[in-house]
Amino acid sequence: MLVVHGLIAPDQSLCVWAEDSDLGVKSPSQALRSARPHPFATPAEALVQSYSGKPDEVTLLLPSLRTAPLDSPRLLRAVPRPEPRSAPALLPWRVPVVTLDATTALEVLAEPVNGIRRGASLDFLTELARFARGLIARGRVLPTLERDEIGPSARWRPVLHGQDVIALHNLATAMPPVCRALPGHDDPTALTVTGLRGFVDAAVRERFASGLRLAPARPGRRPRRLPAAEAWLGALTSAHGRFDADVDELTALGEALRPWDAVGRGEVGVARATFRLTEPPENDETAEDAAGTTLPWRVEFWLQSVEDPSLLVPAAQVWDDGGGLDRWLPRPQELLLTELGRAARVYPGLAGGLRTARPCALELDADGAVEFLTSAAGELDQAGFGVLLPPWWDQRRGLGLKLSASTPVDGVVAKASKFGRSQLMSFRWELAVGEEALTDEEIATLAATKAPLIRLRGQWVAIDADQLKRGLAFLKRKPKKKMTAGEILALAATHPDDTNTPLPVTGVRADGWLGDLLSGSLGASIETVTPPDGLRAVLRPYQLRGLSWLAFLDSLGLGACLADDMGLGKTVQLLALEIARRAENAECGPSLLLCPMSLVGNWQREAAKFTPGLRVYAHHGRERLTGAALREQLGRTDLVVTTYATAIRDIDELVAIDWQRVILDEAQAIKNSLSRSAKAASRLNAASRIALTGTPVENRLAELWSIMNFLNPGLLGSPELFRARYAIPVERYGQTEPAERLRTVTRPYVLRRIKTDPEIIDDLPEKIELKQYCRLSTEQASLYQSVVDEMMDRIENSEGIARRGNVLAAMTKLKQVCNHPALLLHDRSAIGTRSGKITRLEEILEEILAEGDRVLCFTQYTEFAEMLLPHLSARFATDVAYLHGGTPKTRRDQLVTDFQSGQGASIFLLSLKAGGTGLNLTAANHVIHLDRWWNPAVENQATDRAFRIGQHRNVAVHKFVTTGTLEEKIDEMIEEKKALAELVIRDGEGWLTELSTRDLREVFALSAGAVDE
Repeated sequence: MLVVHGLIAPDQSLCVWAEDSDLGVKSPSQALRSARPHPFATPAEALVQSYSGKPDEVTLLLPSLRTAPLDSPRLLRAVPRPEPRSAPALLPWRVPVVTLDATTALEVLAEPVNGIRRGASLDFLTELARFARGLIARGRVLPTLERDEIGPSARWRPVLHGQDVIALHNLATAMPPVCRALPGHDDPTALTVTGLRGFVDAAVRERFASGLRLAPARPGRRPRRLPAAEAWLGALTSAHGRFDADVDELTALGEALRPWDAVGRGEVGVARATFRLTEPPENDETAEDAAGTTLPWRVEFWLQSVEDPSLLVPAAQVWDDGGGLDRWLPRPQELLLTELGRAARVYPGLAGGLRTARPCALELDADGAVEFLTSAAGELDQAGFGVLLPPWWDQRRGLGLKLSASTPVDGVVAKASKFGRSQLMSFRWELAVGEEALTDEEIATLAATKAPLIRLRGQWVAIDADQLKRGLAFLKRKPKKKMTAGEILALAATHPDDTNTPLPVTGVRADGWLGDLLSGSLGASIETVTPPDGLRAVLRPYQLRGLSWLAFLDSLGLGACLADDMGLGKTVQLLALEIARRAENAECGPSLLLCPMSLVGNWQREAAKFTPGLRVYAHHGRERLTGAALREQLGRTDLVVTTYATAIRDIDELVAIDWQRVILDEAQAIKNSLSRSAKAASRLNAASRIALTGTPVENRLAELWSIMNFLNPGLLGSPELFRARYAIPVERYGQTEPAERLRTVTRPYVLRRIKTDPEIIDDLPEKIELKQYCRLSTEQASLYQSVVDEMMDRIENSEGIARRGNVLAAMTKLKQVCNHPALLLHDRSAIGTRSGKITRLEEILEEILAEGDRVLCFTQYTEFAEMLLPHLSARFATDVAYLHGGTPKTRRDQLVTDFQSGQGASIFLLSLKAGGTGLNLTAANHVIHLDRWWNPAVENQATDRAFRIGQHRNVAVHKFVTTGTLEEKIDEMIEEKKALAELVIRDGEGWLTELSTRDLREVFALSAGAVDE
């Protein structure tokens, strides 16, 4: 096995070398006073076969013992080397290398070599090359003229401003030590800049390889020597960049290019100047200087550490410093002056604050503050300076329009049969700041003031005079006074950038049923639907509210997402809706319900139990009806139940039918809007649409878009706009304002209830979640490390779907190792004491059975369950029930009945896919997840087999976590990722396949304390 490393040479070339696990590790025993041959470095000639370059040899300083270099952390040996007895030191070793020019290096880094594993240094260089290509894509490059002993050359260099400077610094900080192993070239910043310049120059020339020229073709006969400028332009697109020109012309060309050479050099110092805008005191808005001029705003000067951005030193402390800052910052006063002078070239207005010997701040009037906020701050940030603005600016409330609508007096209690989207409503427009409408006095103050920044209701607000003028003119025109409820709903869902009003619509407020619908509290104003006579169930209060909510939105023709927790009775609420609506209109057509195959029988059973009068037809299987026979069947059917897979196959026939309702059960099946299930569901025609799900958001907000686009097409705009307006700001940057806007838009159409809310259900016992930590055996640890090394090699050498598949495969293998070695080896060997997880399971089961309790044990792997079945039965001298995907229906029903009656086995083993949904197993008050699923929604569904209505005891949920492995790290990530959905609809899931290779390595790596001693 080879592990390849790389480093940047001073001439911008890439040197690669490799360690070979098959080569010996012995070397002379005496102390090494000079460079010796690296004992297990691959000969350069062998590397040339994979990396086409020039063989060479260099001396590197590597961590070593007295007798040999230490192995790379990524080098896997059949027989691991013994632990060193002494501390390692840096010693010189002669290493054969292959030298690659920058162009070849880009190709090597972009296309990993099969069968060869990359070291951390190549990962770093790959990131650097990606950074270089990103700069080029954004146009952050400039041409330059360089001269050396060989002659002049035309080069491309990076232009670094703002966050790019910080990104370069972060890259340099993350440089692996092996990249700095060349003696005399150990400055990470200098090496990073050298490598970046080489990659940028080579990558730009790649783009010109198609024959594009910067200089126009010269007509006629070519002179013996071109003018310097023309030769330089031609060399910028050549393969090597060298050219020949007259010395005097070169000097003139250099002078002409000098202004460019000062742009975006991206030097990373120890500290940078930072500018903080402070507002005037709340009771001192008219502070005046000695001349009587109002100067309420200040831009304060600070020095900010690049290494630790939280370390900020005000300019006054810099000038008064007696040497205390020298510990981290050499010559701080000189640096501050230099930084302020450089900033003044970017923001000339800064010059007013530099006229003193010890400048500390710049005073501004309101116009100057607005200019700084809207223009100068961004320019300073792009130039690499720090900028700190008041928090209200990031959450600034712009001037806009607010709509207030009123329902008729007889609409206080809304009845679905009386009101609808076509109902006319009175409304009025108001001028607003954010969502707060302005009073007549405040509007008069705004109209009279000339200041672009005013304090309004305790907060500063930027006022655009033209916007104010347009808003007042709009109100003066007195728009129409009537608008339909549908128009108001559409306006409330419209993004501020898409409105056709002169100012953005910042808020829509209504009273009565429409206001409650917009606020998500519709239950206060809609008439409770009386449970229909055909319902053979007593609905709980929250279920009645859910039925009424569904019925009301159904009457409006609006799509509804019932997102109740698993176990709260979504099925019975939907069945009640069907018979209630049919009691009102016996002539309505059939409804179509799509669900997973495993739930078709469940819907049939539930309908027969709760709504025996509802005519249900299951449309699936080879014997399903088509054509005229299907249409004849629909004439005597109320509810058609089919699967997502069947709907895809029969979509052309199903779209030709006008359905009363289309219902999606387990609606997360269409979370991917590009999936065939989502496309098929969107094509179906219906008067209204309903989605049933306990997990409206799983991995990312795009899943919410897919469900909402099915329910109310166009509500959230196109996928591209949704991603730009919501997904990226919320998921990538954690912004709360877009999340709040998204919640406001979707709130009318999502009803989310959780079983732990006392207002929803007060007789459901408490769920207690416990983490059960265990350690690996020595055998498990050895297998675990082997899988990591093997799979990381595959992941690093794959992309796209193949990479995601390799990531999932790696996780599967590692979780199998965490369960038991035999699960990975498939050798059916004895369980014994080879697994720390089995040992912990036996301890917990012993306590559970001693208390006379019953337990559900979930695993993803049927093979693991089949291993546990005889082992647990013998260990505890008891029967063990086992349910998996291949269990016949009659046997499945018998197992459930026996377990619920208390006469069957106390331990119930279930495969997660077969037993995770559709079962009521409330006889158990313990749930054990033997192996963690990386989708918490799936895990919670399995838990809800016991923690649901009918449970009268506390339920203890034991989640097994193997310490120091990916199970522990994924568990931590899942807890962190829950925050995503909390921002929108209070549910979420972590995802893993999109992690970077570096992050995956951290997730997979064994941590200290993983192995049981």
